Amino acid sequence: MSDPKTPPPLPAQPVNGPGSPQDVPPLPGSLPIDPATLPDAIREELEAPDPVAIDTAAAELSDGLNRCPKCGSTDIRHKLGTDLLVCLYCRNEWDGARVEELFGFGEGIDQLKGTVIASGARDIAADAAVLMTFKCTGCGAEVTVNTESAMTARCHWCRHVFGVNEQVANGAVPDAVLPFHIKKDDAVARIRQFVDKRRLFALKEFKEQFTPENVVGVYLPYMIVDGNASADVAGKGEIKTRQYTRGTDNNKKTYYDADIYRVQRHVDFTVDDLPLESSTERGNLDVRVNTNNIINTILPFDTKNAVKWNASYLSGFTSEKRNSNVDHLQPRLEDQLLSIARAKVEASVRRYDRGVRWEREKLDVHGTRWVSMYLPVWLYSYHQPGAKGGMLHYIAVNGRTGETMGSVPVQQWKLLLAALTVGTILETIAIAILAGSS
Repeated sequence: MSDPKTPPPLPAQPVNGPGSPQDVPPLPGSLPIDPATLPDAIREELEAPDPVAIDTAAAELSDGLNRCPKCGSTDIRHKLGTDLLVCLYCRNEWDGARVEELFGFGEGIDQLKGTVIASGARDIAADAAVLMTFKCTGCGAEVTVNTESAMTARCHWCRHVFGVNEQVANGAVPDAVLPFHIKKDDAVARIRQFVDKRRLFALKEFKEQFTPENVVGVYLPYMIVDGNASADVAGKGEIKTRQYTRGTDNNKKTYYDADIYRVQRHVDFTVDDLPLESSTERGNLDVRVNTNNIINTILPFDTKNAVKWNASYLSGFTSEKRNSNVDHLQPRLEDQLLSIARAKVEASVRRYDRGVRWEREKLDVHGTRWVSMYLPVWLYSYHQPGAKGGMLHYIAVNGRTGETMGSVPVQQWKLLLAALTVGTILETIAIAILAGSS
């Protein structure tokens, strides 16, 4: 006898009867999209593999305390002129691990597919804080580090030194750092020598205020990129067949006859450790307001020797925080790769003695690998007052090689006088030669 409280079972419904999901017509746009019907750019973006991340985080340093492996002291500094860290308490020295070997960044470049991003190069979170707070395990006090301008701080109670090593989402902690080798005294001497060679035409105010001892050691943020790419270029090349002159006296004109050829080239190539500025401020190369472009003239850096990130390398130096993501730097990377491709094919078009004009270019980036890195630069700056904010002049010294380049503000009237003087001397020499020949 059945339980009167149990409701009778419902009659069975046909699997494909009216009202079943199979009989409801699909909504417009709900059908799967065939990628082959999409424009090439959209299809390539949809089919591109997701970025692969390489974890370079220093988990052993995440508490902010960089301890000497021998005595446990946190009073650690970089030993200038080397890649060593030194404990200021027991004088123990040790070397950082090279990221090239530790993570295999120098391998498999010709096999790269898609986008590979090291963890320190991941996108910056828009709401990421710049202040990092640590609780001192020695005395319990809280220590705050402003990552906009510093990466280390000392507890004012127990003197423990804290460093920002956790790869926070504000872009302050890179994957690697290339330590300074050039000492400040050496950088000062190089800057002084650079200016002395240009002192004759230098602005009076600059010479009066020039103080090379004010040079600052700065770690500048870069993305170091490996790439696997190919390119096709096409255009017209000309080979001169005849040169002749027509006209008389001042109406003479030179003409050229040339055979014109259609030229096409394809090149497969890789790039290893291509540096791109990852600070929008340094990437601003507006020569009307600054001389940031001179920093590119002190390249290259020996990035193969970069070591795994440790904030102790920045003790005593300042740093600029990265604020550009991989997507923001893609157009600049493609420009650089196209320039490399043109250089690669240059040797094959030398027979066109009148030159080649490339009219069509196509770049295919098969794969890239991105590593965030701090590079060492000694930087001297001078602001020249003027219209629209004036001009910011820099003199930069490569912190590894000592290569020096800069911009010195000049007095225009001195340059003009020198040009007129040289012109007068040349004219006098020409007259003397003509007089002697007659």
